Amino acid sequence: MTTNGTRTTMSQPWLHQHGREIQPFGTVRQFPLSLSYEARMYSCQRLNRLLADTQILYAHYKKHHWLVRGQTFYQLHLLLDRHADEQLAVVDTIAERVQTLGGVAIGDPRHVAEITAIPRPPDGVEEVPAMLSRLLEEHEVILAEAHNAAARVADQGDDGTSDLIVSDIVRVGEKQAWFLAEHLVDTPLVRSGG
Repeated sequence: MTTNGTRTTMSQPWLHQHGREIQPFGTVRQFPLSLSYEARMYSCQRLNRLLADTQILYAHYKKHHWLVRGQTFYQLHLLLDRHADEQLAVVDTIAERVQTLGGVAIGDPRHVAEITAIPRPPDGVEEVPAMLSRLLEEHEVILAEAHNAAARVADQGDDGTSDLIVSDIVRVGEKQAWFLAEHLVDTPLVRSGG
């Protein structure tokens, strides 16, 4: 190919590339973080469990955001989407911490499904209170794991991971659980005079 009398080379992508696995899942590389191999390995294991559960929670928020119905559709549609966005940010934060520790963050949805502690919901549409209750139960599973993990990784000397779990997973999860729980309180929209 020529342009104005000069020959140019067109760059082409190298398609259909395959390579060998350069770091297996469940291993950690050595980084100069002043944390032992054992502490980093343990933190990555705990974080990957939280990461898998959080990815499922994110997906369920999106599912319920799409499928919510009824008188509070608009408010819940927006709330569930906002919570999904917040959970997606938590997913990224957890994954980056695993990588920072030298580990391999779980990313394939099929692998996530193998290790999550979150039960699978029905494939179809549930009633709105059941959707919200399910999300609350999922938050509780994650929060129980997060509280335990934060204490255990701190005992291992990994203050950074403990701080991330408390600041990003626990605080976000607790606030979202509060918002969901308030939608399940049985109070009338308007109080009748009497």
